[in-house]
Amino acid sequence: MSQGIASLKPLAIICALVLAAPGIGAAQTKPLKHIYIGVSSVSMANIIIYVTKEAKLFEKYGLDADPVAMRGSGESSKAMIGGSIQMSPIATPTVINAGLSGADLVILAHTLPGVVHALMVKPEIKRVEDLKGKKIGVTTFGSLTDFLVRYILRKKGLNPDRDVALIQIGGDPERIAALKQGAIEAASLSFPGYGIAQKMGFPMLWDSAKEINYPWIEITTRRSIVQKDRDMVLSYVKAHLEGTALFKRDKEFGKKVIRKTLRVTDEELVNDSYDLFAGAYLRTPYPNVAGMKVSFEYVATTRPEVWNHKPEEFVDASIVEELDKSGFIKKLYQ
Repeated sequence: MSQGIASLKPLAIICALVLAAPGIGAAQTKPLKHIYIGVSSVSMANIIIYVTKEAKLFEKYGLDADPVAMRGSGESSKAMIGGSIQMSPIATPTVINAGLSGADLVILAHTLPGVVHALMVKPEIKRVEDLKGKKIGVTTFGSLTDFLVRYILRKKGLNPDRDVALIQIGGDPERIAALKQGAIEAASLSFPGYGIAQKMGFPMLWDSAKEINYPWIEITTRRSIVQKDRDMVLSYVKAHLEGTALFKRDKEFGKKVIRKTLRVTDEELVNDSYDLFAGAYLRTPYPNVAGMKVSFEYVATTRPEVWNHKPEEFVDASIVEELDKSGFIKKLYQ
């Protein structure tokens, strides 16, 4: 009996050593890679980031991702160039401007085919001409809201630098509050922001989607990050695209995230928000090179040298292409 026990001791020691060795036996779980996502506006346009976070899909792909609310694409681009954030939906004109200044920002995807934005105004403003001398709320200079207002004003014959005063005012809730308080006469808002403003009695002066052909909600990073840590970038895009598929197929989960993230209690607005965006998000969001023409036209008003470049210089379609050709995206919808 004692001999049997003695003969087992070497085996027990060997097993203990094997299990203790890293990567063998009960291997240690690989730690999650921590990244920061700059959210240029906490709105329906960026709801997929929060859906992905709520569903723990970032963790599924090895990431510990923290969304950080920022004031527009201008602020997000500075944070990314400075290394504070790794991924962000930075507006295409901002990416182009940064590129012309030597930064290495790059668009990996356009996740929406068109912009869902509107200019909401005080009731006394009936025509575009009535905006002369008025204050218009945008997120920050260089942000999407700033871009839309400036571009559409020029299209309609007004000079955004001379005829109106553009005021930087945080996110949609802050701009709605400023509109209500009379601090501004107009506000560029996403949805459900402009739906909330309509319910408060503020009319829509223009629907940006009808005024401009503009691919929207980019997945943006830096070329240096793609080169140094392509696996992280690939994991981020995988999580984001699976979050999109989840949002499209699970209405109740999507609505739960909308309520929690945007603090919207009006069920009609929640339903409208879900229906509008669930149908709009692209399954296979290649960078929309053809649709970047409007961004080039806008950037050219201050930097005509942009015409010496091509849209392809500011995008990298290889990540979406890899996920498309591998069948990853197709499987998300089977």
